[in-house]
Amino acid sequence: MRRRKLVWQLFPSYLLITLAAILGVTWYSITSLHQFYLEETAKQLEIRTRLLQDEFVGLLKADNLERVDGLCKELGSKSSTRITVILPVGAVAGDTDEDPDVMDNHSTRPEVAKALKGDIGSSVRFSKTVRRQMLYLAAPIRHDGEIIGVLRVSVPVASVNRALSAVQWTIVAAAIFAAILAAVLSLFISRRISKPLEDIRHSADRFAEGELTHRIVTDGSDEIAGLARALNDMASRLDSMLAQVLQQRNQLNAIMASMNEGVIAVGLDGRVIIANHTAAKMFGVKPTDSLGRSLEEIAQVPALLELVSRALDEKIQGEVSITIRNGDERVVKAATALLRDAKENPIGALVVLTDVTKETRLERIRKDFVANVSHELRTPITAIKGFAETLLDRSVERREDVERFLRTIARHADRLNSIIEDLLVLSRIEQEAEQHQVTLTPNRIKPVLEGAAESSAPLAAEMNVKIHIECPEDLKAHINASLLEQAVMNLIDNAVKYGGKGHTVHIATKLIEGEVVISVTDEGEGIGREHLERIFERFYRADKHLSRRFGGTGLGLAIVKHVALAHKGRADVESTPGKGSTFYIYLPTY
Repeated sequence: MRRRKLVWQLFPSYLLITLAAILGVTWYSITSLHQFYLEETAKQLEIRTRLLQDEFVGLLKADNLERVDGLCKELGSKSSTRITVILPVGAVAGDTDEDPDVMDNHSTRPEVAKALKGDIGSSVRFSKTVRRQMLYLAAPIRHDGEIIGVLRVSVPVASVNRALSAVQWTIVAAAIFAAILAAVLSLFISRRISKPLEDIRHSADRFAEGELTHRIVTDGSDEIAGLARALNDMASRLDSMLAQVLQQRNQLNAIMASMNEGVIAVGLDGRVIIANHTAAKMFGVKPTDSLGRSLEEIAQVPALLELVSRALDEKIQGEVSITIRNGDERVVKAATALLRDAKENPIGALVVLTDVTKETRLERIRKDFVANVSHELRTPITAIKGFAETLLDRSVERREDVERFLRTIARHADRLNSIIEDLLVLSRIEQEAEQHQVTLTPNRIKPVLEGAAESSAPLAAEMNVKIHIECPEDLKAHINASLLEQAVMNLIDNAVKYGGKGHTVHIATKLIEGEVVISVTDEGEGIGREHLERIFERFYRADKHLSRRFGGTGLGLAIVKHVALAHKGRADVESTPGKGSTFYIYLPTY
């Protein structure tokens, strides 16, 4: 339905009321004036009858009807008035316009009947004789108190109307002028009433569009000014509330964005209401793309969906550990809580996702470390204890057997000592790195590499392995020479041991994007992909049998990793089974 503007609702109403009033006044004025003129004409006619009555008394008394008729015609012609004399029986004795003999009995005429009763009668009616609307006035003619006839005078109403015509047209013209003026004034008043309301509407539209700092002018009537003030106050309060809501939303967004935990809020229909960046990243979607979608579309993890379903259906909280495979594998602890409105009615569920991958991995490493260190220590301790108990029992009599047992005990004691020394070195490196006690000074890299190669030379000679170094003479970095030499030596020893006899160990350096990269490459069997992620863990062995055959402690690569970390760098490995391995140490140049 099309709505009209207020001005076009007010204006027709005002105009219609005003026109009705003008028409009423005009009609009343014309009618009253007409009636007034008729009454005045009747009074004039009454005066005429009184003046003419004496003329007809003698003639009627003498029964000279012919003279009565002649006098009627004579006086009527002079006064432009129709004069009629009527006998008491109703017969016409004389008339200005007609022959009395052919005229009807007039005793039933209203004005005549009233005059015959002794009163003055008047009426306005159509005359069949002259065929015009006439104004009649009749008065009794008395002689000695007896009514001897009726004198009736009349004039055409048309003459009265002609006399009133000019006045009536003046009234009509005035009415038309008043109507036009009323229309203009009605339009002006309607616009004056609707204009402030129109301005208020436009201002309300601006408020709806967010321009809450705009203010409405509070002019006009008290009611409109009061409405404008109320809307201004409303806009001011809304502006303040909106600013507060925006601030709270920004704070919430900042908190949600900075949280390490993933947060997802779902409605009772299971569709996502809120998802922070962390949660979206866990499931490989954008935060904005997840809004309005069902949780099942985003997170295809049955355990999580079941947990949320229980929270929505059974209104209970819970938690579960889930595994998310999105590029890399993550272990996540999911916990749910109910969302309620101000009336404590459930409106959805909140899911908090805590990434415990690192903690799970560290716990696994800790368990593996305990198991590995126990295993590493148990073997030499068991051997030492067994041979020692055998010697104490004196069940061995041959000297060469005693010496062999003692050498075995000494070898296992050396292994224990190596393990303990590597653990102490590793602990010292970690402690000094945490306390920032590792001194780093600008030094050339090549002497460090040459020192590590020289330390590994006896083992290389034994394995018939060549060590080749490629390093610019002027390449420098902030390093701790002794720690770096120990780390490179560990890598060279491993390359010599696992590369096989007669091969070459390549040591190279490169400067890549502000980092000095030291690489040690062997030509051995390589390392399986499943071992690469954990190769730098304490006591982790990719090939346990081969490692123990070479007498390794299982801590060499862990020391390499922590030496790199102490230099604010990192350690890495690339390996392809059957094609050898390359270990890297990345050192920042600053």
